[in-house]
Amino acid sequence: MISEKMTEALNGQINKEMYSAYLYMDMSAHCTYVGLNGFANWFMVQYNEEMSHAMKIYDYVNDQGGKVILHAIEKPPENFGTPLDMFEATLKHEQFITKSIHELVSLANEEKDYATQIFLQWFVTEQIEEEANDNEMIAKLKLVGEDGNGLFMLDKELEARTFNPPAKKE
Repeated sequence: MISEKMTEALNGQINKEMYSAYLYMDMSAHCTYVGLNGFANWFMVQYNEEMSHAMKIYDYVNDQGGKVILHAIEKPPENFGTPLDMFEATLKHEQFITKSIHELVSLANEEKDYATQIFLQWFVTEQIEEEANDNEMIAKLKLVGEDGNGLFMLDKELEARTFNPPAKKE
């Protein structure tokens, strides 16, 4: 059983993960609208990842006897700018999520909630990967600059990205 304070904090994280999914779905729609289907695919994969993160926390709260309480999801921005702008915003957002995960780990440590500490380690590792992916995309976009051919090639590369759901609990 987890504390009410931890349950409340985890419910807040579910909301942040669902907002992340909503944000990436919106970015995917924007990319589709401007004809960057590979970028759209990249962001749709991100959408699926974020929803799986939300569900992972949802299941954990339920398994620990807490009550999941869902909050309203904030509306994402309407304008995204260039692909580079989008990935810089994505990195900034993922850094916000990383900070939030670290705060959850700190709370679990404070409460001597060892089960939640262990559970959250997956998210700590996942955030390293999330930020690395964003940094890689930013570097590639800076390399191609405004070159249409480079952007076209990168768009084609991103079409191949697929969603690999995290392993289910046994």
